[in-house]
Amino acid sequence: MTLREIIAACEKTFCGSLGVEYLHVPDRAKREWLRERLEVSQPFQFTRDEKLRILDGLIGASSFERFVAVKFPHDKRYGLDGAEGLAPAVQAVLDRSADTYGIEEVIMGSCHRGRLTMLAAVYGKPAEHLFEAFAGVRTDILPGMAGDVKVHIGHEGGHLTVQGNRVGLSVLANPSHLEAVDPVATGKAFAKQHLAGDAGQDRVMCLALHGDAAFAGQGMVYETLGLSRLADYDVGGTVRLIINNQVGFTTDAHCARSTSYASDLAKFVNAPILHVNADDVESVVFACRLAADWRAKFKSDIVVDLVCYRKYGHNEFDQPSFTQPLMYQKVATQTAPLEQYVDKLTSEGTFTRQEIDDRLNKEWGRLQRAFDSSKEFVANHPEVPVALPIVAPTHSEPEPSTAVEQQVLNAIMEKTTTVPDGFEPHAGLQRALSGRQKHFEQGIVDWSTAEALAFGSLVLEGHPVRVAGQDVQRGTFSQRHAVWHDQVTGKSLTPLAHMGDTQARFDIANSPLGELAALGFEYGITLAHPQSLVMWEAQFGDFANNAQVIIDNFLTSGESKWQYESGLVLSLPHGHDGQGSEHSSARIERFLMLGNDEGRFWPSDLAAPHQNANIDVVYMTTPANYFHILRRQGRRAHKRPLVMFFSKSLLRHPQNRSDVSQLTGTSAFTPVLCDPEHGKSIVAPDSISRVVFCTGQIYFALCKRREALGLRDVAITRLEQLHPFPWAEVKENLQKYPSAKTFVWAQEEHHNGGAWHFMRDRLDNVLRETGQYSSNGVLYAGRGPSAGTAAGLKSLHDAEEDALLNEAFTVQN
Repeated sequence: MTLREIIAACEKTFCGSLGVEYLHVPDRAKREWLRERLEVSQPFQFTRDEKLRILDGLIGASSFERFVAVKFPHDKRYGLDGAEGLAPAVQAVLDRSADTYGIEEVIMGSCHRGRLTMLAAVYGKPAEHLFEAFAGVRTDILPGMAGDVKVHIGHEGGHLTVQGNRVGLSVLANPSHLEAVDPVATGKAFAKQHLAGDAGQDRVMCLALHGDAAFAGQGMVYETLGLSRLADYDVGGTVRLIINNQVGFTTDAHCARSTSYASDLAKFVNAPILHVNADDVESVVFACRLAADWRAKFKSDIVVDLVCYRKYGHNEFDQPSFTQPLMYQKVATQTAPLEQYVDKLTSEGTFTRQEIDDRLNKEWGRLQRAFDSSKEFVANHPEVPVALPIVAPTHSEPEPSTAVEQQVLNAIMEKTTTVPDGFEPHAGLQRALSGRQKHFEQGIVDWSTAEALAFGSLVLEGHPVRVAGQDVQRGTFSQRHAVWHDQVTGKSLTPLAHMGDTQARFDIANSPLGELAALGFEYGITLAHPQSLVMWEAQFGDFANNAQVIIDNFLTSGESKWQYESGLVLSLPHGHDGQGSEHSSARIERFLMLGNDEGRFWPSDLAAPHQNANIDVVYMTTPANYFHILRRQGRRAHKRPLVMFFSKSLLRHPQNRSDVSQLTGTSAFTPVLCDPEHGKSIVAPDSISRVVFCTGQIYFALCKRREALGLRDVAITRLEQLHPFPWAEVKENLQKYPSAKTFVWAQEEHHNGGAWHFMRDRLDNVLRETGQYSSNGVLYAGRGPSAGTAAGLKSLHDAEEDALLNEAFTVQN
C-alpha cells in the first residue's frame, strides 16, 4: 500500500463516527477481542432488511415526537428530538440479545430524555395510555392511589424482535431524582435471574439508559457500578447507553464534570466505552450490537456513549440560546437523524422516497387511530395489555399465622448451634452458640436466637430469605454470627443455608460501605420476588439517611405512585446510649412523617388504617415480637415495607428475653404490650393513677427508675408498633386504667425528634374516645429540642436521661 492508501485506510478506521476506549481493560484477551472487531476497514455492512429495521425505529421515534407536538403543543415531553437514534440503538440491543443469545427478559432503568417516545415506539406501551396521560387522564391508576406524572411511568410488556422472538421487557418507573432507578433495575434483574434459575446469566439481562450530566455527576452511578463485580450483586453485566446531548439542563460540560468524557466513570470497573455520533444511525446500531456481544461473552458492563443534541433544550419550553447561543445556532441548521438516513437510503438506492413516505404515513395513521380511541381506552381493555400491575388500594387479607411448632424450633436450634465435626470455630463463637443452646433448653430465647428461628422457619416453609448490609454476616454488634469461619482453614459455613434438602434459599450478603445503591438493589429484588423476606440492615440507623432517595421516592411511595408492592425490611439500630449524634438515631420521626396514617380523628373503621397503610413502623422490645414480625412479613400475602428499629443495648440485656412458648401455639405479634408488673411491683390496673406510654429501649430505663422511686401506681405501656397506629389496642389498654388521671408520652429522643409529634394527636384522640381526656391531654417527657440527634458528651447524655426519667413520673397536667 502507498502512504496515501495507508492514511486513507487509517482515517476510515479511526476517524469516522465511532471511537472506542478499551486500552484501560486489563485483560489482554478482551482487548484483542475488541480490536479484531473494530480495527478493520469495514466493521459492518447491513442488509436491506436490517436497514429497514433501523428506518422503522427512526420513523417510530420521529413520528411520535411530531404527533405529540401537534396534538399537545403546550405539554412538556422531554423529547428525543436530536437523539432519535436511541430508538434503533435500543432495538439493536434487544434484538441481538434475544435473537443471537437467547435472552428472554430485559430489565430496564431509564431516564427522562425521550422516555415517552421510547415507551410508544420501542417498548410497546399502548399509545392510548400515553395520550390519556397527556390529556390529564390515567385509567391505570386505581382509586386511593396518587399516581405519578407521565415522564415517570413504567411499562411491563414485551418486545418483538426482528426475528419474531418475544423478549419480556420491564421498564421500571422512576422519580425525577436522576439515576435513582439504576440499582433498582439491577436488583430486579438479579432476582429474576435467581427466579429463573439463570445461573449462567444467559436468560435475563439489565439495560440502563443514562443522561450524560447525570452519569458523570450522580454518586448513585458510582455506587451501582461498584456493585457490578460483587458475587452477591452481579447480574452478568449491564449494557449502558448514555444519551449524551452535551448539556446538563443549562450547564456546559466543563462546569459539570472533571473528566474528559461523561462516560469516564465506567473505567473504574474496566468497562469498554464506545463513543458514537448518534446522527450516524448505522454506526449506532453496530456499536449497540457489539455491546450486546460483549455482555453475552464476558458478562460485564459496557458503555455506549451516544453523542447527540437536544433540539429544544431541556424541555420544549426551554430557551437554550440564553446559555448556549453558539451551540444552538448550529442545532438550528442541523438536519434531523431521520432526514439524514432517508437521504442516505434513497441516494444509495436501497429505498425509494415513495416507499419511505408510505411508511411515514402508515405510522402517522396508527398514532391518529390511537389518539381517536384514547378517550375511551381503559386499562384492562382486552386488546391492549395492562401497562402496570394492578393491586387493590386496600388490603383486607387476615394476618398470617406466625407461630411455629416446638419440634421445628428444636430442629432449627440443632442446626444453628451445632458445629460439624472437623470445623474449628472461634472460641468466642463457640461460647455464644453454647449459650444460645443452653438458654433454649431452659425455655428462653434472646434477640439473635429469635431471629435465627424466624429465618430458619421461613426457609423451611419455602420462603427465601436474603439479608444484606454492612457487616451483616457477623452483625455490627457481634450479635448475629450467621456465617462461621474455620480458624484453621479459613473456610466459611452458613448453617441457615443448609437446613434441609427442600428448604428455600438463605442468602446473607455483606455489602460495600455505602447505603444508597445497596438499599435500591434490595428494593429491586422485592419487586421481582415478593414471596421472599428481604432485609437490609444499616450498620447504624443514623446512616440510613445516605439512602434517603430510595426511602422517600421508592420504598414508602412506590405503591401509591406506581402500584409497586415491596415487602422490604429496613433493620435500623437505634437508641441513645451516649455515643453521640452519629450512632444514636435512625430518625424515627422521619419515617413516621413518611407514613400515610390519619391521626387527626378517631377512625370510623378501625380496620382501615391497617388495610391502607403504606408502611409498617415498629420498635420492639421483646425477642418474641421480633420473631413474629419477621415471620409476618415473610408470610404476608400483600406486601408493604417494614421499618424496624432495634436497640443496640438490648441485644444482650438480661431482661430482654422471651419464653419459647411465646413463639409457639397461638402466639403472634403484639403491637401494644401492657405492663407485666401488675400484682408484682405495682398495683392492680384499676388503682393506677398515671400511665406512661413509650416505645423501645427507654422502657427498661423507666422501669428501673420507677422501682428506684418506689412508685406503685404508675403503669408503663409499650407501643411496639408505631405505624399504622394501633388504635384498638391502645384503647383497650387505656380502658384497663379507669382511675388514671395523668397520661405521659416518654421518649429518649429530643422534642423535635422521635415519635412524640406523631403520637400526641393520636393518643389524645384515644383519650377522648375513652372519656379520659383532660385539658392538656397527653403530656411530654423527654429531651428538649436539638439541632443534632444526641449529645456528644457522655456526661451531658447522662444528665439529660436522668432528667427525662424523673419528668416521666412527675410532670403534671
